[in-house]
Amino acid sequence: MSETCLRHEGVATPVAKRMGSARISLTASPARPTEGVECDGGVDMRNWIEFWDSDHAIYVNARHKAAHAEGIASDFRRHIAAAGTPRPVVLDHGCGEALYAEAIAADCGTLLLCEAAPTIRARLAERVAGLANVRTLAPDEVAPGAIPPVDLVIANSLLQYLKRAELEALLDTWKRVLAPSGRVLLCDVIPPGVSPITDATALLRFAAREGFATAAFTGLVKTALSDYGRIRKSLGFSMYTEADMLALLTSHGYVAKRVYPNFGHNQSRMTFEGRLG
Repeated sequence: MSETCLRHEGVATPVAKRMGSARISLTASPARPTEGVECDGGVDMRNWIEFWDSDHAIYVNARHKAAHAEGIASDFRRHIAAAGTPRPVVLDHGCGEALYAEAIAADCGTLLLCEAAPTIRARLAERVAGLANVRTLAPDEVAPGAIPPVDLVIANSLLQYLKRAELEALLDTWKRVLAPSGRVLLCDVIPPGVSPITDATALLRFAAREGFATAAFTGLVKTALSDYGRIRKSLGFSMYTEADMLALLTSHGYVAKRVYPNFGHNQSRMTFEGRLG
């Protein structure tokens, strides 16, 4: 989910104020470390779901919030249009607040929003209750028979918060719910060795283009003074090379490739596609 004032933007905000778009969704029973880590607000975090479900401010300002939602909606539409079927069934796994849901719902036959963090999921369900073709799901509801066959699975800015075993379990789950011509998109995958400076620069360029540069810079300064790095080390943070991700998808029966551009503004990160073999 990307380390800034917003998870998708690339550089983490302070823990006491960071919620990202709350897009973390692990498997139904995420592994928990034997010891948690105490964040700035004094809350003992034992896994990323608890982190994202805690009380944080999400964006540096209203313009950041709107620009992020607009950009992700555009990315979704691009891939929905390429799904190969009119009004496809789309599963957004690890959707968080899904601020773009209203914007993309009309492009979908059914839009399935899966989120593990219960508080975030409840708020989202209330917000989209008036959209007849939108459903909110807990991770254990993503199962054959419980949902229609899925034409497009999108997991955006999710993988860094999953242990490898959790990701492998999801790859198998998605295979079971995909339509025969369906595909999986793993977006905003972070490769090893990406400098925090690279992420910060990408955020500042995005902020300058969208009109919230000063607020973004302030957020980065606060990040440098926060204990987010300690929390990330304690809870774990997954990164993959391009070769690793292609091999992992292939080993689970997908025909895999890297696709361009990446979701969001940070093109130092990667998007991968998996189709049923």
